[in-house]
Amino acid sequence: MFSKKVQDAINEQINKELFSAYLYLSMAAWAEAHNLPGFGHWMKTQFKEETAHAMKFFDYVVDRGGTVTLKAIEQPEVEFKSATELFEKTLTHEKYVTSLIHNLYALAVKENDYPTQVLLQWYISEQVEEEKHASAILETLKAVGEKGQALVMMDHELGKRA
Repeated sequence: MFSKKVQDAINEQINKELFSAYLYLSMAAWAEAHNLPGFGHWMKTQFKEETAHAMKFFDYVVDRGGTVTLKAIEQPEVEFKSATELFEKTLTHEKYVTSLIHNLYALAVKENDYPTQVLLQWYISEQVEEEKHASAILETLKAVGEKGQALVMMDHELGKRA
């Protein structure tokens, strides 16, 4: 068993991960409605990853003998001005999630919860990757713009994400 403080914080993180999934699904819907199926595919893949992140925390709480407490998921934004804005918001959101993971790690250190610190090392590394990918796509969008063949090629490339 682990401390109630850590359990409550992980339950809150489960909610944030599920919100992240919901946000990316909303972004996928926007992209597909704007004839950007590759962007939509990338966001749906991100949706699946965020759901898996939530479930990893879920299983961890259960494995530690804790209680998972699910809360309502906030409604995500549904309107975006452009593909560039989509990835600006993606990068901002990933930086926010990184801060949440760091805060959770600090709590685990304070509570001397070594198993949670080990778990969170995976999330810390994952967030480095999440920010790197979002940043690279955003920088490419800024470089090529959103008109013409470059956007079509980028949409095609994002559609290849496994």
